[in-house]
Amino acid sequence: MTKYSPGLRSGSEPLILQAPRVGQDPRLAGTPNEDLLEDSPYGPLPVVGPDGLRPMDHYARPWSGARGTRIAIIVGGLGLSQTGTQRAIEELPSEITLAFAASGNSLQRWMQASRRQGHEILLQVPMEPFGSSDPESDPNTLLVDAPQAKNLERLHEAMASITGYTGIMNHLGGRLLSNVDALEPLLRDVSARGLLFLDDGSSARSTSGTLAKAIDLPHAFADMTLDGQVETAAILRKLDDLERLALRKGSAIGVASAFDESVQAIRQWVQEASRRGIEIVGVSALADDPTGYRAEVNQ
Repeated sequence: MTKYSPGLRSGSEPLILQAPRVGQDPRLAGTPNEDLLEDSPYGPLPVVGPDGLRPMDHYARPWSGARGTRIAIIVGGLGLSQTGTQRAIEELPSEITLAFAASGNSLQRWMQASRRQGHEILLQVPMEPFGSSDPESDPNTLLVDAPQAKNLERLHEAMASITGYTGIMNHLGGRLLSNVDALEPLLRDVSARGLLFLDDGSSARSTSGTLAKAIDLPHAFADMTLDGQVETAAILRKLDDLERLALRKGSAIGVASAFDESVQAIRQWVQEASRRGIEIVGVSALADDPTGYRAEVNQ
């Protein structure tokens, strides 16, 4: 139950309270909410609405709110291959979260298709890894040694490439994620825009979780990569490992890429897991939200 206290008002007219809400009207899926966008030199950027509504909540995939075992699976790298992207959108169950590469093609069209299918979506932003021989080889990569203004400019260029997403996910980024001074301004911007940050868990030295708590950023860590071995049987075994972890913890997050084998294995496994009482949820449902907003509206 969420409690609301009436505010002060003049006159005797009724006071209309705007209750928090999670999830977009399915009839409008694929259509961005103009109240959650602002114009910029790079294109439309996500913002918190005038009534406090966050993109993270508006574009979230609703879930049951039950206390059972929950798993989120994110399939990334979409938008880079047209055929691979189409197959993932059409064949993956709608419970799967899709992550689009900021450098992909036709992203707005793919966003509309995936949202209409019921998918929650993320935006993957390239970040500087350890051991890069030429970190400037990709002009869109967020770099440790770049000026703060340049990194924010690159982040905003990426954000403007698509709409309708609940948050940002790193692509690579071990070096950037380990550097608090370079990472903090970027995560503050993500937080201020009402988005979540998903750390793919690939860097043991990542500081994103510590920073998230300090700046009230909704945040989640992936527990495991599902397709380190790109073979259907191996991916199914990793999915079983993810389920065992979720049964111990109550929830778990797995990440994969849009390989044909990954799509096939995830589709098969989700059907079986649902019959075992596992609820597959959008990643926003498992984000640690320091504001407590998601906890309130899902009670």
